[in-house]
Amino acid sequence: MLTDPATDVFEEHRPVLHGVAYRMLGRVADAEDVVQDAWLRWSAADRAEVREPRAYLVRVTTRLAIDRLRQVQSRRETYVGPWLPEPVVTDIGGTAPDIAERAVFTESVTLAMLVVMEALSPLERAVFVLREAFGYPYAEIADALDRSEAAVRQLAGRARRHVEEGRPRFEVDPDRQRTLTERFIAAAAGGDLDGLLNLLAADARLVGDSGGKSKAPLRIIESADKVGRFLVGVAPTGGPGMEFTLLELNGGIGLLAHYGGKPDTVIQLDIEDGLIQTVYIVRNPDKLVSLAFD
Repeated sequence: MLTDPATDVFEEHRPVLHGVAYRMLGRVADAEDVVQDAWLRWSAADRAEVREPRAYLVRVTTRLAIDRLRQVQSRRETYVGPWLPEPVVTDIGGTAPDIAERAVFTESVTLAMLVVMEALSPLERAVFVLREAFGYPYAEIADALDRSEAAVRQLAGRARRHVEEGRPRFEVDPDRQRTLTERFIAAAAGGDLDGLLNLLAADARLVGDSGGKSKAPLRIIESADKVGRFLVGVAPTGGPGMEFTLLELNGGIGLLAHYGGKPDTVIQLDIEDGLIQTVYIVRNPDKLVSLAFD
């Protein structure tokens, strides 16, 4: 069976390109559009002049993602309620570059980190993603962004300071994540307020994203007591047509609820020192399409 060398090269690098675009944009559809545009650029390019295909493709993808991010940021200003990135099923072990440790690569794709990166300018975000998540040297980032290396280092410094100010801490052990998530779901579904309060940090927060298209709080809920009482009041208890699955989402354990065969809710927790710091709930149906059962 004959293969197209140009397609083979592009498909070889597609996971990295999608990883860059998703971290830049926080939405699967936007990331896929950017990668498709990158393919069109690649298929039309004079590939004989391309010495390093991966560097070329990352450069094109990053620039396209910057342009797309500038477009979508204006739309997010009118978004109904808190905005959260779109949850994605991850296989970190299959996509992490050799030079990045799993913990570093995982952190860059968590919901919490993607939320923190929303405060960065498009250029700062691009530098942060390429440097921190993928380990690119400053010189290569400078080439990708058509900036001087000195300018890139300044962007990296500003981005790192912004991220450090809002950087959440994570419990990265999957077994501990799963155990605490299971206890959390059991307490919420069972109406066990005391059980929830034992799991929540005193200053715990709940962030819900519905986009105004389903039921979710339109403001961030703060304090363990308020978060616990809200969860006891609204947590699903199962019933006909409701299915629950624990799986790896954005590098950590998350709960996916399907209702009538369609994805209904994603819940993911930020955990520090054995306590839940933030509860993320995504209910915007547009952000759950990629999680539908096959």
